[in-house]
Amino acid sequence: MDSSTLLLLSIFTFLAIPALSANPCRPDSCDAALGVEVRFPFRLSNRQPARCGYPGFDLFCNAQNQTIISLPESGEFVVDHIDYTAQALFINDPDLCLPKRILNFTLSGSVFRGAYMREYTFLNCSSDYMDYTGTRYIPLFCLSGRNYTVLAVNSRSLGGGLPAACRSIANVSVPLQWGLSQFYWMDLREDLELVWSEPACWGCENQGGVCGYKGDSGREIGCYRRSRSGLPRSAKYGIIVGVGIPGLVCIIGLICYACGMVRAFNIQRRLNAGLPIAVSDQRPTIRSTSGLDQPTIESYPTTVLGESRRLPEPSEGTCPICLSDYQPKERLRSLPECNHYFHADCIDEWLKLNGTCPLCRNSPESSVATPSSSMSISSSSSSTTLDRH
Repeated sequence: MDSSTLLLLSIFTFLAIPALSANPCRPDSCDAALGVEVRFPFRLSNRQPARCGYPGFDLFCNAQNQTIISLPESGEFVVDHIDYTAQALFINDPDLCLPKRILNFTLSGSVFRGAYMREYTFLNCSSDYMDYTGTRYIPLFCLSGRNYTVLAVNSRSLGGGLPAACRSIANVSVPLQWGLSQFYWMDLREDLELVWSEPACWGCENQGGVCGYKGDSGREIGCYRRSRSGLPRSAKYGIIVGVGIPGLVCIIGLICYACGMVRAFNIQRRLNAGLPIAVSDQRPTIRSTSGLDQPTIESYPTTVLGESRRLPEPSEGTCPICLSDYQPKERLRSLPECNHYFHADCIDEWLKLNGTCPLCRNSPESSVATPSSSMSISSSSSSTTLDRH
């Protein structure tokens, strides 16, 4: 059995193993994209079973897919966030006028208490009273009208009493957030922070777990491993190893192949740059636009190179076609028009496709019938051996 088969079997084995100590109640949300995650001790009363939540922690979804909590004596509020580790709940007014709700706010009859309570005094001032632009007074625009302005001021900062143009409406206790409770001028439109003590699930949450009932009855609370959507961690590791390593090997192979191609291209370019450049004279030449037939090619003189590897001018010791040095006993062929030498095999293949000399581009056809008389070696269609000197 090869390694790839073993890897696939391992992945399927991981997928088949159920999650140990899994919580039977899965988290839910009113809005899958932006909604608050609802899990024990909270539950969505219209979506999750009763055993998925603790008494007094029921939530529900409204028509706008907002998460709503109903406090026994204060009414309905939007749940903006739940911090399960700190056991804190952040709420606001669905109608965006939280100061109006604060006037009659109480946590009596609920399982929650205020996180950081601050006392505020609400004032009704005449419309021409403008001395609230500093940090001492907080304008409450959603409670104000054309002829009056409602302000809130921290009760501890009133000092010498009320301004002459204002009268007290109410003294309220506001459950502020920790960061905002340090500022007496905090905007009362921010979320209210509520906390709870029972059930005490903060230790389980800090360990990465989630609370839940241990059985089908009773109030005993247990800590479960948080259920994860998608594949188990072990299966993800198996896929990463099984796909990542072969993928990395393939990438390295492609890089090596690309480097080899670039290296070969550079070598070929250097070789082409070393080819001799022949300057032709001004004599008119007949250029063939197609290759020569085999009998014509074989009629050109051939020579077997001797040990001295000497060639008459203008030839050199390297074949201009394959760029290899001539070796003893190799068969060379010369072209009668220009007397340039080449490996016989190289020039034969060239002339089959091109009817001109690779160096000077002159056509040898015009001089086949008149052998050159200036050659110092005998040349014929049969092979001869070049003089050793």
